[in-house]
Amino acid sequence: MNNILVFCEITEEKQIAEVSLELCSKARKLADRLNSSLEAIVIGDRITDLEKQLYPYGVNTIFYLDDPRVCFYQTLPFFSTITQLIKEETPDIVLFGATSVGRDLAPRVASYLRCGLTADCTSLEIGDHTDAKTNTVYKDILYQIRPAFGGNIIATIVSPETRPQMATVREGVMKKEIYNNEHQGVIRLLEADKYLKDNDFCIEILSRNIETQKINIKGAPIIVAGGYGMGSKENFALLHELAETIGGEVGATRAAVDAGFTETERQIGQTGITVRPKLYIACGISGAVQHRAGMDQSSMIISINTDPNAPINAIADYTIIGDATDIIPKMIKSYKSNML
Repeated sequence: MNNILVFCEITEEKQIAEVSLELCSKARKLADRLNSSLEAIVIGDRITDLEKQLYPYGVNTIFYLDDPRVCFYQTLPFFSTITQLIKEETPDIVLFGATSVGRDLAPRVASYLRCGLTADCTSLEIGDHTDAKTNTVYKDILYQIRPAFGGNIIATIVSPETRPQMATVREGVMKKEIYNNEHQGVIRLLEADKYLKDNDFCIEILSRNIETQKINIKGAPIIVAGGYGMGSKENFALLHELAETIGGEVGATRAAVDAGFTETERQIGQTGITVRPKLYIACGISGAVQHRAGMDQSSMIISINTDPNAPINAIADYTIIGDATDIIPKMIKSYKSNML
């Protein structure tokens, strides 16, 4: 069948993960382009309100395996379920989030099915492809688009001859959009005994401890980000003060993180997280393409930089030329005075 299947991850709160909803939003557009159906697979234990969570994003069919043995992610039972379902439903496209789960699961599925897989995609499109050697034309195939060669180029990868076409997609790069609040689909319950084998549970889980995420800047409406140009960890404290003043979070470039200015969890860019805040204040950031890939979809960008020719200025809505350590205290003072 010429359908699109999205693997939906489940959070510790038994909700569909944000990245999965982002994927459903994009997959719905691809499905409309192909005039096909959008399907989702959910594996878990007593997951409620699947219809309310997934139907508004245009999902036509939810395949749901409900079993207490898969209350959290384990490689083998999830692998068995997904590969068996793909064999039965023969989707044309299968999508995973580029999370720790998706990066563990998708390559195993692709290897078993002998099909292609593109990792860490930042865009997905439908188009035609002509083989330069044979002049064979492939219609309506998936363009799997991702940065390559350290982010210096954007590569478009295709898998014209194998099915399904598979990709993992980075969190935050697809916009989560409601398709239709009145949209309705169907739920198909998968029989656990048909998809799970005793061998899938050969590893005994003695204990499981989840560390609470202390820093989460992905959904922050305002981000104050600093680069290596901030100069020191002490100067980074100014960013935290500004962020606290205006109700934002602090982000950073890879260079700033590598220099020890702040935590890895705050890293934004190709090797970090992707964000879409309403306001992004870039302080001492040159604007390498690897960083821009993680923040260029921000609604408004303000750049503070001593270099008027810095690449970040090319995508900024407003540019302030000067030393961030001089300008940020003035911004804090001005904001506080206007709040009085």
